[in-house]
Amino acid sequence: MDNFRAVEDSADIAGEEEPAMEAPPEIGVDERRMHVRAYNYWVSLLAGRPYPSIRDVEPHNLDDFGPHSVLLDFTGGSENPAVPFIGRALREECDLTAPVRTIADVPPRSLLSRLTDHYLQIIANRAPIGFEAEFVGQRGVNTLYRGILMPLSSDGDTIDYIYGVINWKEVADQNTANGIAEQAYRAAASGLSADASPIWADGPSAAPLEGFADGPSTEVGDEIDEDQHALDLPLGPDAGLADRLCAARETAEAVKNADARSRSALYRALGYAYDFALAAEAEPEDYAELLADAGLKAQARAPMTPVVKLVFGVAYDKARLTEYAAALSHARREAVATGGFTTFIESFSGGLKAVVQAERQARRPESKPDKSAEARETLRRARPVAFIPGTEGSEEFVLLIARREADGRLAVVAPVEGDKSLVERAIRKSAA
Repeated sequence: MDNFRAVEDSADIAGEEEPAMEAPPEIGVDERRMHVRAYNYWVSLLAGRPYPSIRDVEPHNLDDFGPHSVLLDFTGGSENPAVPFIGRALREECDLTAPVRTIADVPPRSLLSRLTDHYLQIIANRAPIGFEAEFVGQRGVNTLYRGILMPLSSDGDTIDYIYGVINWKEVADQNTANGIAEQAYRAAASGLSADASPIWADGPSAAPLEGFADGPSTEVGDEIDEDQHALDLPLGPDAGLADRLCAARETAEAVKNADARSRSALYRALGYAYDFALAAEAEPEDYAELLADAGLKAQARAPMTPVVKLVFGVAYDKARLTEYAAALSHARREAVATGGFTTFIESFSGGLKAVVQAERQARRPESKPDKSAEARETLRRARPVAFIPGTEGSEEFVLLIARREADGRLAVVAPVEGDKSLVERAIRKSAA
């Protein structure tokens, strides 16, 4: 199913929170970067306005993503908007031989329909919408796609145009993919030495791991058992950063395949992710290279966020990624050692949720002292200068206006009523 979200003005192009949705398959770095470049182009045209002007957009002259784009025109109404432009690559992918003048002319099972079917969400959100998913297209081929829809305006306020950019790639069917994976595994098992792949206990040429007949692969539909030993990928103390990331991804993939039913499998995956994070601290240059390859950036305020995105994938459910990052952060806060994450999280009554709550509590800033309460307490203890007849009212402190007489005495002439903020400032000033 499609995964849609409003895009915020940031490099990550993702909202802070979004409802849990079916996580779409991973899509390549190039496809993600086209998505990002299109958004950055939209932002560059804002010039302080709510939306870029349609007069500034020239899809015919955009060699980068122009061939993968489409322009929708709502000036004639939103029921059936016009389609004044379709990029060459998108037109060829959809086999568009007949003219497409309006959305009604778009073939229903084409890639173009993945853009045009959701244009009303732009009008509702009044912000760019990013999306990614897979579907079986009009030629019967399974296709992964990622794109973005961006609002434009002719008057600076009304959304009457939408510019969309989409990229895609075809994927092999499951039987073909299984065949390729099996051939690759057998080739590796027969042609590589044990030292070539330190992620496995004795290298891929050794005996298969327990629980597998012909190596580390499972048939579609097999359930992942909570105590499945195949998820325990032995790593020595000298394992490299890439090996640790690979181990974490393997266990994370098992969690996703099991639809997160296995708590022990999830904790095991988080444990590998945590060990990878510790190793990344010791190898910052290699870590930065892994992030760049994945199109991610380090985050000083949330260092574990790119870690869980590397392990579970940027398309994984965002709410879960946020929880996982918080759990890893709390383990780091408590100085949990390499290999100790599973024991650490299982020691919490309530498991993952409890660890996440503990981290959020730890992040909350200490409450600041109440300056107003302190000032009032100071004035309560102050020695009175004089007493005068009181006036009606229930307020503990009253601001009085006094006139200085010729002999230096102060003559109280009136109270200040009805201005609580002025009285509050006077209290703080008097107690300072």
